[in-house]
Amino acid sequence: MPTEVLRLENVDCGPLIELLARFGLTLSQCPAGAPIPGSYWGDDEAGLRTNLLYARPDSPLHSILHEAAHFICMDPARRDCLDTDAGSDDAEENAVCYLQILLADELPCFGRERMLADMDAWGYSFRLGSSQAWFEQDAEDALAWLFHHGLIDRRQRPLYRLRA
Repeated sequence: MPTEVLRLENVDCGPLIELLARFGLTLSQCPAGAPIPGSYWGDDEAGLRTNLLYARPDSPLHSILHEAAHFICMDPARRDCLDTDAGSDDAEENAVCYLQILLADELPCFGRERMLADMDAWGYSFRLGSSQAWFEQDAEDALAWLFHHGLIDRRQRPLYRLRA
């Protein structure tokens, strides 16, 4: 398991920018040390305001994909006035966590295994004790939610659309 989470400054931003753009999101990079607009957690965590996803060089990639997944999973009314708090319920939050793992597979620099390790390193808590155990054994509800809302196909691949 990596000792440090993967950060924006450690990856080629091109594939990430392309992935986000497929969902209508724009990555807005903030200078090192600057406050991140729309960050719910503060510090180095990514932020959202409408379709702008804010991050600094030290922002964790898992945080960026988590916020992207919030944007994808929320309904249009919340998306239109989004500023910092995604306002999701527990079912949607679980779907967001599941989707961020699937999105990690879309980035050559990241992938599912690293995402799961970084989620654990950050402190995501699941009742089975690890992100991987949750994803593999306890996330049927999240998977069903994503499929029900037309965000993934039967092979658990993103369909590159937003929740209607």
